[in-house]
Amino acid sequence: MNLLRLLQVKWLFIAILCSSQMVLAQNKLVSGKVTDTKDNSAIPGVSISVKGTNIGTTTGTEGNFTLSVPENAKTLIFTAVGYGTKEEPITGNTFNISLATSASNLNEIVVVGYGTVRRKDITGSVATVNAKNFNKGVQTAPDQLIQGKVAGVQVVNNSGAPGGATTVRIRGTASVRAGGQPLYVVDGVPLDGRTARPDLKLPTISNTPNANPLNFINTNDVASIDVLKDASATAIYGSRGANGVVIITTKKGQSGAPKLDVSVSGGVSNIMNNYDVLNASEYRKALADFNAPASNDFGGDVDAMDAILRTAYTQNYNISMGGGTENGRYRISAGYLNQQGIVEKSSFKKYTVNLNSQFKFLESKKLGLDLNVISSHNTEQIAPVTNNAGFEGSLIGQALFWNPTLPLRKANDSLNILQGTTVNPLAMSEAYDDISNITNILASISPYYKLTKNLEYRLLYSINHGVGVRRSEIASFINIPDIQGKGYAFQGNNELTTQQLTQTLNFVRAISDEFHLTALLGYEYQKFDNKGASMEGKGFLTDAIDYTNYIQNSDPTSRVIKSFADPISELQSFFARAVGNYRDKYVLTATFRADGSSKFGENNRYGYFPSFAAAWNIKNESFMQGGAFSNLKLRLGWGQTGNQEFPAGASQERYKFDPGTFSQENVANPDLKWEKSTTENIGVDFGVFKDRLSGSIDYFRKKTTDLLFQFDAIQPAPATKYWINLPGEVINSGVEVSLNGVLMSEKDINWNLGVNASFLDNELKNYNGPTVLTGDISGQGASGSRVQRLENGHPLNAFYVREFLGIDKTTGFSTYTDNGNTSFFIGDPNPDVLLGISTDFSYKKFTVTVNMNGAFGHDIYNNTLNTVLPIGNLQGGRNIAASLANSEPKESLSNSVFTSSRYLEKGNYMKLANATLSYNFGNLGKEFRNVNVYITGQNLFVLTNYNGFDPEVNTDKNVDDVPSFGIEYIPYPPARTITLGVNFSL
Repeated sequence: MNLLRLLQVKWLFIAILCSSQMVLAQNKLVSGKVTDTKDNSAIPGVSISVKGTNIGTTTGTEGNFTLSVPENAKTLIFTAVGYGTKEEPITGNTFNISLATSASNLNEIVVVGYGTVRRKDITGSVATVNAKNFNKGVQTAPDQLIQGKVAGVQVVNNSGAPGGATTVRIRGTASVRAGGQPLYVVDGVPLDGRTARPDLKLPTISNTPNANPLNFINTNDVASIDVLKDASATAIYGSRGANGVVIITTKKGQSGAPKLDVSVSGGVSNIMNNYDVLNASEYRKALADFNAPASNDFGGDVDAMDAILRTAYTQNYNISMGGGTENGRYRISAGYLNQQGIVEKSSFKKYTVNLNSQFKFLESKKLGLDLNVISSHNTEQIAPVTNNAGFEGSLIGQALFWNPTLPLRKANDSLNILQGTTVNPLAMSEAYDDISNITNILASISPYYKLTKNLEYRLLYSINHGVGVRRSEIASFINIPDIQGKGYAFQGNNELTTQQLTQTLNFVRAISDEFHLTALLGYEYQKFDNKGASMEGKGFLTDAIDYTNYIQNSDPTSRVIKSFADPISELQSFFARAVGNYRDKYVLTATFRADGSSKFGENNRYGYFPSFAAAWNIKNESFMQGGAFSNLKLRLGWGQTGNQEFPAGASQERYKFDPGTFSQENVANPDLKWEKSTTENIGVDFGVFKDRLSGSIDYFRKKTTDLLFQFDAIQPAPATKYWINLPGEVINSGVEVSLNGVLMSEKDINWNLGVNASFLDNELKNYNGPTVLTGDISGQGASGSRVQRLENGHPLNAFYVREFLGIDKTTGFSTYTDNGNTSFFIGDPNPDVLLGISTDFSYKKFTVTVNMNGAFGHDIYNNTLNTVLPIGNLQGGRNIAASLANSEPKESLSNSVFTSSRYLEKGNYMKLANATLSYNFGNLGKEFRNVNVYITGQNLFVLTNYNGFDPEVNTDKNVDDVPSFGIEYIPYPPARTITLGVNFSL
């Protein structure tokens, strides 16, 4: 028996060995490396597959791959997001492949709503920026990576504060009240668009600016950003796509042995540009020239702005590890950013840990699972810089108008605290502490199953949960009314949670040799929950302990406790898309989405958003064979999107609690309609001279109707607010041009140039509703002044102000048209032209990259010059703008501070946003690979005639949540930063 078993085992072993040898004999190993045609750098994550089979792999961090292929295999296909697709015949065992990022490469894979498509199948206006082309330097949020990179997209850093918010406009502003920011989608998960940081309204100096809601994302983990601009591309997102869609794709794990990628950088920052105010000697001369009180000369010589500024330092560390096989890949990364602000006691720290993995199960590999987790903790130290401080000013205003002859400290080195309303900025800096901590997690799990070779079912569940805690205090020694001698403390806690459940069926099949069909069917449910609580108090017993640690011991009569819970809003959606490609010449796309939102009344709960588009790949016609064109494609599109970005419960009857009262705050409107935008787009994509020159030209027209707006309810009414649809329509139209050129391509020298320009127009038409004012002006003499309004036939946020004619030579007073009794349409904050320029030049291992951006044809209202630095300050012992000291005719110290066109300035600028010089050492020994050292400069210079800190500014001056745009008021100044760093792999 034992002998028989031994013989059986022996023959079984021989059979297995022979079978394995037969299998090996039928396969062969191929290997190689994939690089970028631009600079020969390695491309990780390239998918390599054997044509006509499911056999494949991906390149590792150094672009290398190894694959076992059948003996009869004839072709390998190389594909990467952001690059083109390339087919190579299998004629040997070694491959050296170069992939191009040319926009005209029709096989490039592009990320769109709920999937990817080939660029040859794109019919809408979609722009892709991959990691290699991102803006360099210290970027705290992903939206900053594409500033100046995409035609039709304006990215404005609202202030220079670390982690500060940005204003992003895609093809202008279409809404008069609802949110104007685009929808951000991260790895298939639409974001809420808000931040969990508690709001803070400080006594006297008012609201601090918002943080950027994208700060939780580590920019080092972003692989590509796709911008969907027209309705034929965004309609798949329905009611959330009215202002465009920005799709952020993070880096994924790559097949191969575990690899470590490390990046380390450090930077130094100083103020980029300062306001020109008088120094001590100039101030003394001005006192004499204008017959101001000589007692306003205190004998000192100080620079108050310099006293609150510093040389700031930044540290940034990132490490990631990835590896696996085609059946199980992973990537885990960790990052630490510590960015000091150039204003004392301001900083931004970010800790991130990200994990993503992709698994395939079963022998058929039909079952798969994708897992993504983005976790972060942000700590902000916030300076007392606010959007709407009054006469006392916030920190920057206090420094600007501080008398340069008045010492900031007394002889005994104690702070010089004045009697009255002039606040010592150095004392304010020392008295104020404001710390915000936000913890955020974005997690998604997505199982999928290939029902057939061409049909895939996918489920995605995600949760985005943010918790914000903010503690702020102002010491009792500061001379701010109602704080001096008392002190002030605030503590707030917010929770913001979004949940999403999405189910999709994707069908991809070549129906015949000439017809390719891609179809999508889906269902989605989203739930938004926002709530919080806060407490504040004054009148503390001692300054020895942080006030926020014993608010319970504040004066009971000053203590305020608040809490809120926004009505939970829900969005249920059904959507479908079909893309048909016939002979790679004619492409048709149809999209439809139905959104049901709990924000609307019962009579208009659902909105319906269709789109249609077509493309003609002219280059593939027989009459276009040969010649200069490597690509020529015509696109036509039409579509509708909606907007439901307004407060939850706005159309329903809603009540509120105030101390001692319970009242109705909102009247129900069951007939409230969806705000709807209809867009037509025509575009041409082209490439000539073997793609030495490529680009696109688009014309668009977008009409927004049924404008959502909130008014005071008509009395007698039980409530104060009422939501309606305004009569009128907002028209945005324009032309976008993108050009990419290869100026030089030799063995050791490569030079590329990219230019994008947008020519935009915005107008409110057919409006006959009531006057709506916004653009609140703050500071002395400007209480209740508004400089922007909705007006038929003019752009949104148009400036309506007195027309300034000059200074009267006799009286020294300002003169105005109609004696200042009439306001006129004089300025437009919306740029007519946006311009972006990017170029990179490489010689052997050296590479220089330069990115510039600019805007032209718009106006900025300089609220700072208007109310913070007027001539009358000399009378009161404050500083003035240097330009006023020698102006002719001489201005009277009694000249009133009125809002007028005097303070409207041209906002034209061109900025060298960032420039990088790098040297690629390659591999150093056997351990350090792809070593790259670089130095980056940000905000190196700006060409402008604007008199403020920076023409790239947008202080939030909304009135009753009606947005403003193009106003500057004593913002946190921008910084010029130099960063030195190194990247390498292990």
